[in-house]
Amino acid sequence: MFPEITVTELSEKLKTEEKFILLDVRELSELDYAKIEDSRLEVTPVSRLSSEGPNALSEAVRSQETPVYVICHHGSRSAQVTMWLAQQGYKNTFNVRGGIDEYARSVDSSVGFY
Repeated sequence: MFPEITVTELSEKLKTEEKFILLDVRELSELDYAKIEDSRLEVTPVSRLSSEGPNALSEAVRSQETPVYVICHHGSRSAQVTMWLAQQGYKNTFNVRGGIDEYARSVDSSVGFY
């Protein structure tokens, strides 16, 4: 299995933690519908990870020094990416259970729905 956090836990981290990466693995077109606006957000679509592997990730993610919270629409793609990162040796990565859809429903509806 792999570590997960809830959208409520993510909301707390957005308020209280300074150093982490929120890795959104949705396709770029999906960002038009819903997006968490935050300076710690990085977008690397699953399609790019599939074609480029670890090279698609930013240096900050590849350094493995900073916690990475992986999010997608409902939590399925982010779970796959979190498992893949664990297989690559990453230790500090967490799936955001329920994805941005659950975040919008439970935490902040202003991020949008689709």
